[in-house]
Amino acid sequence: MKHILPIVLALFGTAAQADCYADYKAKQDDPLRLQYGVAQINGACEIEAAANELAPRLEGAGWILLNIVSVFDENGLEERRDSAGENFLRF
Repeated sequence: MKHILPIVLALFGTAAQADCYADYKAKQDDPLRLQYGVAQINGACEIEAAANELAPRLEGAGWILLNIVSVFDENGLEERRDSAGENFLRF
């Protein structure tokens, strides 16, 4: 019985964890280009954790993260889709 408890806790912990997303602002220099986008976050659903996870993704494509605007669950996705345009879930 005591071997089953960790498995049950792990399953419920995974099921209880909601998807996390962040909206962000980024830039490129020379010439200056600004970007607003929405990205899925795999780690902790906190602004600092989202910044640490998203910055390398953006840098790989030549962008510099300026800031994370907010973190949210799937309920906030649709209201940001039009604003993010081609950068909706791109990174």
